[in-house]
Amino acid sequence: MTELTSPAGDVRDRPDSGASDAGSAESGEDFLLTGMTCAACASRIERRLNKVEGISATVNYATERATVLLDPTVDRSTVVDVVAKLGYSATSLRTAPDDDRPVPAGNDRVADLWRRLVVAAVLFIPMVDLPLALSVLPAARFPGWEWVVAALAAPVVVWSAWPLHRAAFVNARHGASSMDTLISLGICAATVWSLGSILLGHLPDPAEGGALRVFLDPVGPLYLEVAAAVTTFVLAGRYVEARAKRAAGAALAALAALAARDVAVLLPDGTETRVPASALAVGTRFVVRPGEKVATDGVVESGASAVDRSMLTGETVPVEVAEGESVTGGTVATSGRLVVTATAVGSATQLAGMIRLVESAQASKASVQRLVDRISSVFVPVVIGLSVVTALGWWLAGGDAGEIFAAALSVLVIACPCALGLATPTAMLVASGRGAREGIFLKSHQALESSRVVDTVVLDKTGTVTTGAMTVRAVHVAPDTDRARVLRLAGAVEDSSEHAVARAIAARARDEVTDLPAVEGFEALPGLGAQGTVDGVAVRLGRPTLVGGLPDWAPEPAADSTLVVVECDGSMVAVLELADEIKPSAAPAVARLRAAGLRTVLLSGDRAGAAEAVGAAIGVDEVVAEVLPQDKVTAIAARQQDGARVAMVGDGINDGPALAAADLGLAVGAGTDVALEAADVILVRDDLGAVPDALDLARRTATTIRRNLVWAFGYNVAALPLAAFGLLSPLIAGLAMALSSVLVVSSSVRLRRM
Repeated sequence: MTELTSPAGDVRDRPDSGASDAGSAESGEDFLLTGMTCAACASRIERRLNKVEGISATVNYATERATVLLDPTVDRSTVVDVVAKLGYSATSLRTAPDDDRPVPAGNDRVADLWRRLVVAAVLFIPMVDLPLALSVLPAARFPGWEWVVAALAAPVVVWSAWPLHRAAFVNARHGASSMDTLISLGICAATVWSLGSILLGHLPDPAEGGALRVFLDPVGPLYLEVAAAVTTFVLAGRYVEARAKRAAGAALAALAALAARDVAVLLPDGTETRVPASALAVGTRFVVRPGEKVATDGVVESGASAVDRSMLTGETVPVEVAEGESVTGGTVATSGRLVVTATAVGSATQLAGMIRLVESAQASKASVQRLVDRISSVFVPVVIGLSVVTALGWWLAGGDAGEIFAAALSVLVIACPCALGLATPTAMLVASGRGAREGIFLKSHQALESSRVVDTVVLDKTGTVTTGAMTVRAVHVAPDTDRARVLRLAGAVEDSSEHAVARAIAARARDEVTDLPAVEGFEALPGLGAQGTVDGVAVRLGRPTLVGGLPDWAPEPAADSTLVVVECDGSMVAVLELADEIKPSAAPAVARLRAAGLRTVLLSGDRAGAAEAVGAAIGVDEVVAEVLPQDKVTAIAARQQDGARVAMVGDGINDGPALAAADLGLAVGAGTDVALEAADVILVRDDLGAVPDALDLARRTATTIRRNLVWAFGYNVAALPLAAFGLLSPLIAGLAMALSSVLVVSSSVRLRRM
């Protein structure tokens, strides 16, 4: 692989290709699991891993992932060995290079299930129609018709059902059970019973009820139709489930596909050479031509272009970028040529972070799902025991062999812990994929659980409601004061800060003076301003409260101005008026939030006049101004103490504590690492409409999960007693079992159409 040298002189290969040693530090790691067939499998793997000292694991059946926290003394091979002893396989996603990483065999599984389903369905239909034909046309009856049914059933119960039998056998070998155990037992019992009936000559008369007997009569000595039906219905349910999982994971695959494969690197002599994008290092200069993807996060060194960010943020209109502006890896240049200097590579890029967010959200579990997993882990042996008890009950009640077998078989085939296991993860899988396409990333189930109760939305002003690209509107200097000197001193101090106000002042200073001197002893004063020493002058500048208010000589500022007072050696020498544009999406977003019954609050460290002007323009219910960073947390806490459930939207370092303190934190993707880390939801598109969209997505997902769980629990509670009392034929029981999973999955898939 080509290696590139960074400006500092170090040679770097891809920074994210090698995993950290297990013994180096405690680390979280994802493993791809294969061989799981139901939620009980996932629960068993999770339980066994968590019994190993130094391992904390969460296993998600829907995503086929195990997220494992390893103690420094535990090697990842321990995880692989433990999973292998249970009859499954685990592959670390950290140790394999990106291009060679294993992925869930979604397409292969869907194709295999489809083949087996087609064979089962094609053979099952004549198995049901043959008794009906013989009952309607007595002349068509022929000796040995039962062997024809057996011949039609054989490929279904053996080949089509083979994955079910194999999984049951693997589980039995390891002293465990799963949903496949129930299904395989039911299919095998029905087949053996039927073959015994054929050999002993105990056959039903086809003229007595025909095909209707199969569906309505819970008792009958020939159950080959039932064995074939259960196989067909189960395969149909799993086929629908597999397709839904593959489609839901498409957003994650689409994000991964955004990454550029190669890039034109600009060498010191001005020539270009194409290298793999994974070989880029921080500081490397590369070229992006119209139609090409930006290879990694960087800053435009020269050139200008419109950049299409739709696949990454959901924004449909390309954004113009020019020299000095940032670009994100995975976006596409649509017009001019750009020369970009890489600022982040590999796992440190925004795209890689988004992929991790989606994976993390899909792998996380809500508290209710952990309860479901515990139920699923004991459900199968309980059902087998219930089937045995049902058979004993019918025997003690004087039932004949057919009645006893039919009731016990119905209990076996109708019980389905899969619907319980799929209720939460499938909804989260679909929601996280849908959100990713709209620039909304749910970090965990916490966002779903909190969104249901949120009634107040607090919006930070600068950089969230406004663009954050502030400009100096006016410079007022004290009498007999050199304007250029004041700007030079103020700009030198603010040039060391990353705050939006500081950047605007530094930019204005550069426009009016030739150079900005170095600052000594720079100190940021959070929420107030900054100070330092420039050319021997002690310079302090910030909000008026920092220096005791506005000077008498300062004119009346505009209502929407942000004011910064400059103080040199203890004397106020200038007042700077700055303005910030309101985002066009702010007012419509606030209107949508209020229409949804949510109270809206604008929270700002700016002076009251400026904050109230912005609040009136966007239509919020309340404005809280002149709030220091620590007071933002107090403002959130005060509303929570009054009974409000608060969602906080912010982007800056000073928003981090408030985002963490709120019931639900939403951070805009252009925000600081502190804000992104503290939030529950990341919004990467520069559109405040993403806020109501995110809340709507989270609420609908939470509602879908509750609906799925109600159905899954209710189905089992209602169906098992009916089967035990002989009120359901085994075939109807099999159909109901398959439909329960299909309904749960289809309910979740509807989130894609939001």
